[in-house]
Amino acid sequence: MAESFGTDPQRYDQARPRYPDALVARITGGRSGLDVLDVGCGTGIAARQFQAAGCTVTGVEPDARMAAFARARALPVEVATFEAWDPRDRTFDVVVAAQSWHWVDPAAGAAKAARVLRPGGRLAVFGHVFEPPGPVAEAFAAAYRRVAPDSPFGDQPARRPLETYQAGYAAVAGRLRESGRFDEPEQWRFDWRHTYPRDRWLDLMLTTGGLTALRPDQSAEVLDAVGRAIDALGGAFTREFTTLATTAVLADSYRGSDTAT
Repeated sequence: MAESFGTDPQRYDQARPRYPDALVARITGGRSGLDVLDVGCGTGIAARQFQAAGCTVTGVEPDARMAAFARARALPVEVATFEAWDPRDRTFDVVVAAQSWHWVDPAAGAAKAARVLRPGGRLAVFGHVFEPPGPVAEAFAAAYRRVAPDSPFGDQPARRPLETYQAGYAAVAGRLRESGRFDEPEQWRFDWRHTYPRDRWLDLMLTTGGLTALRPDQSAEVLDAVGRAIDALGGAFTREFTTLATTAVLADSYRGSDTAT
């Protein structure tokens, strides 16, 4: 599934939402000139926001197609998984992972981030929670179970509560805490509102793991069902969405001393 996101990087880049400016400002502390490492940078959505904030950003991305798209938009990207990536003695002020840390081994990822962070450096893991209205979610779930009954996605509830996502980010904090390499992790939350017209939401759906692995005829059936549900709401919907983050500063005891992989 991880390799399926690069099938259409342009659609991915256009459809995926950006991150709150307040999140970027809080991660950087309002400072420009920081060196940022973006883990699993994809097409560079988050990276470009940090560049716009005056940071120098290096991306690490396992999918060569996504990396090529990001490079074409002035983001230096090295093709590798974070675990296998060779930093070549480089260090960074900030390490970020936007919608990507769940693809990283949590123990190896914490150790690698600590290894490449400078004194006072920050690791920030963040992502969106954007659940659609009940009728849209239920239409998706019913159609998905029909076209892909054997998929593990078919067993998931139509909508997941915010607490489910918060528990995932709390688990990230727990693994960072267990590593002993970071100060006490913090949990951040940013709420935002957005209106999605029918076609915009369907484009976003085509970039998610549930659909990228389906055959074209299967995804078309799911999209048709969801499109009809949105049409019944007037052709668009406005929702309150949330961006969650787990972030931690490198502990004094590991600043410049961690040589683990």
